[in-house]
Amino acid sequence: AAGSSLSRSTLEPPHMQQPVFSLTISSPTNIALIKYWGKRDAKINLPINSSVSVTLNQRDLRTVTTVSASRSFSRDRLWLNGEEEDVNASRRVLAVFREVRARAGDLRDPKTGQVLVRKDEWDGLRVWVVSENNFPTAAGLASSAAGYAALTFALSKLYGLPDSLADELSCIARMGSGSACRSLAGGFVAWDMGQRADGVDSRARQVADEAHWPELQVLVLVVSDTKKTVSSTAGMQTSVDTSPLLAHRAAAVVPGRLAEMEAAYQSRDFGKVAELMMRDSNQFHATCLDTYPPVFYMNDASRAIVRMVHALNEAAGETVCGYTFDAGPNAVLLTLKRHLPTVLAAANTHFPPKRPVEATLASESLLAALKSTPLPPKLSSLYPLAPMRGAVSYIYHTDVGPGAMLLPDSESLAGEDGTPLRLAAPAASPPHQKLLLAAIAIAAGCVALKVARK
Repeated sequence: AAGSSLSRSTLEPPHMQQPVFSLTISSPTNIALIKYWGKRDAKINLPINSSVSVTLNQRDLRTVTTVSASRSFSRDRLWLNGEEEDVNASRRVLAVFREVRARAGDLRDPKTGQVLVRKDEWDGLRVWVVSENNFPTAAGLASSAAGYAALTFALSKLYGLPDSLADELSCIARMGSGSACRSLAGGFVAWDMGQRADGVDSRARQVADEAHWPELQVLVLVVSDTKKTVSSTAGMQTSVDTSPLLAHRAAAVVPGRLAEMEAAYQSRDFGKVAELMMRDSNQFHATCLDTYPPVFYMNDASRAIVRMVHALNEAAGETVCGYTFDAGPNAVLLTLKRHLPTVLAAANTHFPPKRPVEATLASESLLAALKSTPLPPKLSSLYPLAPMRGAVSYIYHTDVGPGAMLLPDSESLAGEDGTPLRLAAPAASPPHQKLLLAAIAIAAGCVALKVARK
């Protein structure tokens, strides 16, 4: 790749005899506008319906993953946000490793083309993975999608998989976490459910790239950054087993809604996109309520945000905002650039966050617009509730961005020996410290492949 670099450590003690090959990538989270809920095959994550999502900009929300391989490593290891996880305890992690390794090719120096590891040599090397999120894990912000997309993409680059295997890579990411296949690509991405039992046709498809609709803006209202009590995997299986509404939704509602959503996004019809995403979010959470016993992901603050958005649209005399909630209480609001100050002002006024927006919004111009933007006069009568101060922890602003990408060596999370540069403190860190573990700035994508002697 143009601009790629290969560097060798100049600090090589005599005992460092085996090379360590490493690279670093980043992967975005995605937010489903038409959601999948339920699997027809849980082992390889085959959904009961297709879905579509927008990929969020990695400038704001991303997973960064460094993978290192060496003959000196005795076993595979994985660190997530500074804490070591048992690789062998996760069937999904093992599946990603297995499927990527089965397709391994030669690892080459991106500048010279020199073969660094031949295809038949990979069996003698083990891999260490260091991964960090700069957003809450397991809180309903698709952290598993970003994480497994990052793991799949990083391993594919390390093991020399060619770009021609993109469809297969999508299927491998899906085995880790269903929606991870959508995080490999940027923009507006569909996950076609497929029909085959082996899942080879259940993969992601980019409908429009990140440049298609630059006016589209995203606000994330983090109501809770704690791990949810019912995981998505457990919740959707219970829904499949017990909810008649879910079966009706998958068969009779989603196919037509997906077609409408793709057409609306392609034509940049914001009013239609907002309506469809809100209707789908409402129906998804209705299926959770129809599950027996019911599964609750939204809370009082979530429901108040829903009411506020509808009141804001009515007060504005047009649709200026749409909401969606994944399997968690956090709200993702879609709007357009011209409406962003108004939507942000409404959210900040009625749900003043624990961390003020001045601490979480990077745009000085947006902060200035926020201070000078009045709310629609009718909003106070349509939404007369008192502000829920502290119900929202913080507010992110982002937009639609690209898919998984390679990062330069300066973004590496591991030292020359493959060990993490940062480890979690013994005591629990405050949530805001965890959010800042990974760098927010994103560098120009280039292959960063380093060789160190160990």
